[in-house]
Amino acid sequence: MSPRELAVYFTDTKQYFVSESSVYRLLKSRNLNTSPAYIVIKAANEFKDKTTAINQLWQTDFTYLKIIGWGWVYLSTILDDYSHYIVSWKLCATMKSRDATDTIELALKASGCDKPQIPRKPQ
Repeated sequence: MSPRELAVYFTDTKQYFVSESSVYRLLKSRNLNTSPAYIVIKAANEFKDKTTAINQLWQTDFTYLKIIGWGWVYLSTILDDYSHYIVSWKLCATMKSRDATDTIELALKASGCDKPQIPRKPQ
């Protein structure tokens, strides 16, 4: 059991509180710590399926900015993965889902993806 599990078990069964950190120190002093029961997966250096043209994959992000004397503002951006071009951005007062949706709508309009086009066959 992990130190957390042991602390909870001891507190529940013995009706006496012991902190997780105390359990950890006791286990460590007796060399009884075990490795985590999860598998660590290393991130790849690059995507397996790379983009080959613009507008195939967009990335979004919110960046916190503190303006002295005014407060926090949030910069919402949409970045095209292939060109690394910022498709759209919006300075927001909050980080609500509506702010993200507005930025996506701006990106759709700016990229022309808001009006899907069906390619015509050559005659």
